[in-house]
Amino acid sequence: MLDGGASGAATPAGGSASVGGTVTTGGLAAARGTVLGLKLDRMSDSVAGQTVVDPKGYLTDLNSVKVNTASEVGDIKKARLLLKSVTTTNRKHAPGWIAAARVEEIAGKLIQARKLIQEGCDACPESEDVWLEAARLAGSRDRSKAVVANAVRALPTSTTLWLKAAELEESDDPSKKKAVLRRALELVPSSVKLWRTAIELEDVEDARVLLGRAVECVPHSVDMWLALARLETYENARRVLNQAREAIPTEPAIWLTAAKLEEAHGHGAELVDRIVAKAVVSLGRHQAVVDRDAWLKEAEAAEAANAPLTCAAVVRHTVGLGVDDEDKKRTWLDDADAALARGAVETARAVLAVAAQAFPSKKSIWLRACDLEKRHGTPDQLDETLRRAVAHCPRAEVLWLPPPQ
Repeated sequence: MLDGGASGAATPAGGSASVGGTVTTGGLAAARGTVLGLKLDRMSDSVAGQTVVDPKGYLTDLNSVKVNTASEVGDIKKARLLLKSVTTTNRKHAPGWIAAARVEEIAGKLIQARKLIQEGCDACPESEDVWLEAARLAGSRDRSKAVVANAVRALPTSTTLWLKAAELEESDDPSKKKAVLRRALELVPSSVKLWRTAIELEDVEDARVLLGRAVECVPHSVDMWLALARLETYENARRVLNQAREAIPTEPAIWLTAAKLEEAHGHGAELVDRIVAKAVVSLGRHQAVVDRDAWLKEAEAAEAANAPLTCAAVVRHTVGLGVDDEDKKRTWLDDADAALARGAVETARAVLAVAAQAFPSKKSIWLRACDLEKRHGTPDQLDETLRRAVAHCPRAEVLWLPPPQ
């Protein structure tokens, strides 16, 4: 039997033997020692024979050295063989090329990854995902821009690729990004995403011009119509909203924006109420299904937008939709409580007003209304509510008593 010295393969002290080529603890320790020695040698300084070492950084650098275990190497080889089979048998399978490139990226072979994804671009020029992966692996902004430039030539109507092209332009020079987006809009004028991104880069005047063009190209976009109306003068905004109603007759937001516009310009509850009433009728005629819960949410949104008249009008014309007569009192009181719980005081006030009008002799409704005014209203509002309450319920002693302090 040969001893350790004669065998020529002594086991390192403190380590374990390497069998069949498997990486062992001792082998890893020896590898790390070699790498550390090379790093220290490279950091040697010829000045006065001293060495310059970063005592905090060299161990971190050493830990960043990737040493794949045998199982990881084996998995990568298996994945590489499998994906090579996929891309060979079906060269038009874009996910196969992407997966193959990512395997090489994980293995630390970026050059091979870029080569594979370029083959994927050549084999699948109609795949957005392959081009985007190639741009990601390119490694620098300039190379990524070159990849995306080829991509939009291959797919000139791809919104995703044009947005990527705009994203890669320098952020400190918005004119280049604007130029890319305007070129994209020439080729894809029906893309709402492209219009929105382009408009966000403009000032108010240029945004108004772009929005005017956008509503012609994408008349189905509610956001574009509403954004244009917000930037216009009062008269022009009314005209824009009328055009929007004709283009999208099933959208309640357009009607409600018109009501808020009139309220903001001080045209009173009567006109606002008339607009909301027409909205409910028109939407029903066009078979636009808007349930009462959605309307109540719109009322709360109007309240949050400081449009209490619009809020009250929405509640007045929609809170009874789909509610049976015998359930109205209970349902409306629940609606008021729920609105108050969400902090929507005007919505709750409007619901209780409808309930009091429908059931003027119900003491419980007036008590709720008085309690609301006591907690959230002014003394004048509380006095007015109490006067109406005792007028309708003169025998309710609790309504005649002064409210507790």
